[in-house]
This record gives sequence, structure tokens and C-alpha cells, in this order.
Amino acid sequence: MDTTSEPARHTPSLAVLLASSFAFIIVQLDVTIVNVALPKMGAELSASVSALQWVVDAYTLGFAVFLLSAGVMGDKFGSKRVFLAGFGLFTLASIACAMAPSALALNVARALQGIGAALLVPSSLAILNFAYAHDKKMLAKAIGWWTAAGGVSIAAGPVIGGLLLSTAGWRSIFWVNVPICIAGFALTCYVVPRMQSKASSRHFDLPGQLLSVLALAGFIGAVIEVQALGFSSVVVQGGFITAFVAGAAFLIVESRVPAPMLPLKLFHSMRFSGAVLFGVLVNFAYYGVIFVLSFYLQKVRGFSVMQTGLTFLPLTGTFIFSNIASGRLSARTGLRTPMVLGGLICCSGYALLGRFGISDHATFLDMLPGLALIPAGMGLAVPAMTTSILSSVERHQAGTASAVLNTARQVGGATGVAIFGAIVAAGSGVEIMGGVQNVMGISAVLLLAAAAMAFFSRAGVAPLAKAA
Repeated sequence: MDTTSEPARHTPSLAVLLASSFAFIIVQLDVTIVNVALPKMGAELSASVSALQWVVDAYTLGFAVFLLSAGVMGDKFGSKRVFLAGFGLFTLASIACAMAPSALALNVARALQGIGAALLVPSSLAILNFAYAHDKKMLAKAIGWWTAAGGVSIAAGPVIGGLLLSTAGWRSIFWVNVPICIAGFALTCYVVPRMQSKASSRHFDLPGQLLSVLALAGFIGAVIEVQALGFSSVVVQGGFITAFVAGAAFLIVESRVPAPMLPLKLFHSMRFSGAVLFGVLVNFAYYGVIFVLSFYLQKVRGFSVMQTGLTFLPLTGTFIFSNIASGRLSARTGLRTPMVLGGLICCSGYALLGRFGISDHATFLDMLPGLALIPAGMGLAVPAMTTSILSSVERHQAGTASAVLNTARQVGGATGVAIFGAIVAAGSGVEIMGGVQNVMGISAVLLLAAAAMAFFSRAGVAPLAKAA
């Protein structure tokens, strides 16, 4: 069991939730805030289009590749220490972004931001799991609020970015991170007790760490570049081959070392494996659909960037409210109900969007039901899925478990963009529209499968209760 400087029952839980939410807010904010500033960055730094793409992709790559290692480090060295290190690295990287003299320097700093984000997310969930260990009902509600905070920051990113860009220039979008990180760091120091895991005495699995980073870097890097270079590119093929070889070696190493960074026995639990796969399917469909829908609206329907952004607003609104509702529903009915219900609502949203929202004459009102139902379902399902993961492992493995979930979701989202993008981008006009309709149908089937899997898994059918 974990040993700490004070019992979990005496932890100031609401303050801990606030500190954890600061982390998720800053991580999600930097996913979207840079998008509106890319043209200005390019003009000032004389950057090419590919260099500007990597302003976004470098952050994604650093985040996805180091998530798993960061979760393991939190379990070994203490989640509070890794959490504080994440705030520190994110602050320094944001300053480096704001002062970058060239596109290359900016992209390196963005990659460091991504690594800082990777340190923050699994440890923030582990800290929440510790703070609310005595009350599973409150844990489910806290994760709902934590997820909602991230949803608000994603929605606010383009708005805040636009305001800062018009008043203070593009470098200000990185300076704004600094006070948020400082506030999160200070609050964490004050309210989060030391969290030392029994895993800290175990051997550090360096080969496993290196192989996991290599495998994820190869795969995510290849998926990012496949849109620009195509599957026939040597770079893309090399990335996939590297991922396959390193991934196979990783599984061999983890099955043989006495203290693996990722205990493969975690996947023996149907509850754990089912929740991870659920997360992969949700992200695969959602991020793939967002990509192709944006492509369709601008290339086929002739929407401007601003019109496209406004079209996606319902995706944010219902997501936030359903996040909060998820915790309450989980507390009353157990975790399986919001996962199944959320999957079915998502399925309905994709089906409605594909049937009525994708056509030459479809209006925003035709798209609205689907655009509202998709995030409503995700908002119900994702907090319950996350709670299911955390409650299916011992407390000292919370960082690793949350890192596995978030890494799997990142891989699922990147793969969905690549595969759905390939389905749609090959044609023009009617062909693109038909491809988007097919993508919606595939997504509906995937979410129906996810709902069925949640129904037959052991995610928990009884209402959540306080720990004894």
C-alpha cells in the first residue's frame, strides 16, 4: 500500500481537484490555442507549411510518446514529484516557445511542452485516485469535473488565442501558460501530500522504457507523416517497421524481466482491457471524424475556417455538461451504465450525422442532432471509463494504468485520423461526400461494438460506494 505523510481521508480533496484540473487545463489548452496563430508564426519566422504543421505535431508526438514512461515514473518515484516536474518542464518549455528565434527552435520547445504534458496527465489522475480513495462516488464525480475542465480549455483555446493574437502577438499564447503553471505548482506544493509508492524499491526497467518510447515514436511519427508523404514513403514505412520491431521486443522484455515497467498481467483483467479498448474505439472514431468533417466542410461545402470552427461548437457544449452528469450517474448506477449509454448515444450521433448531415443541401440544423449527440455520449462514457481503469488496479499502479489508457487513446486517435483521412482524401466532390458518409457508418458500428463490450465487461453494475 502507499505510504504518505498524511492519510488520504484527510486530504483537502477539492483543492487537490483544482490542482489536478490546472494541469489538464494547460495540457488541453495548448492542443488548440496555437492553431489560430500559425499564419502569424509562419510570417515572422519565415517558416514553411511543413514546419508550421510540426508546431502542432511536435507537441502531439512528445505527449503521446512519453505518456507511458511518465505514468511508470509516477508510480516509482511518487506522483507528486512527477506532477511538479511536469509543471516545471511545461513552464520552461512555454518560455522557450515564447522566445523562439526560429521555427526549428519553436518545434523543439513544443516537443518539450508535450513531454511536460505527458508528465502531468497520468500523475494528475493518480493524485485524484489517491485523494478520493476513500469515496469511489466522489472519485467518479471528480474525474467528471477534471474531464470537463479539459473540455472547457479545448473550446476556449481558439477564442483565447484569437484575443491574444489581436492584442499582444503570437508569442503571448505561450506566455499565458506561465502564470497557470505557477499557480498549479504552488497549489500542488501546498495541498497534495507526498505520495511514495511501494513500487519505488523495484528495479528500474530501462530497456522497457527505451523500447516503449522507440515503438511509440515510430508509430505516431509515421501516422503523422502518412498524410503528407503517403504509405509508400520510406520514412513512413521505416516508422511502422521500427514500431513493429521495437513493440515486439518490448513485449518480450516485459514478459521476462522481474520488475517490468508495464506488468502485462494488468491486461488479464477483462475490466482493465475492456476499458482500454473502449477508449481506443472512442478516440479512433472521434478524432478521425473531426478530421474528415473539417476537410469536407471546407473542401466540399466551401466553409471558411471561422464557419467550420463555429460548426463544431455543439461538440464542446454538450461534452462539458455530460462530463459532469457522468459522475452522478456512475455514483448511482455503477460504471457500466454510463459507458453503455454513452456508447449508444455516440453511435446514434454518428448515424444521424451520416444520414442527414452530409449532403449538398444539408444545413447546420440538419447536422446539429449528430453534433450534439456525439460529445454527449463521449462525455458520459469517458469519465466512467477512466474511473473503471483506476478502480481495477492497486493504488500504487494508478499512474501506470492511467498512462496506458491515455497512450492507447492517443494511438487510437492518430490511427483514426490516418485511416479515415485516407478514405476521404483520395477523391473530390461527390467522392469525398460518399467517403465521409462511409466514415460515419464505420464510426457508428465501432461505437455500437464499444457499447456491447462495456455491457458484457465487468466495469461495475452496482452503485459506487465508499471504501471500507
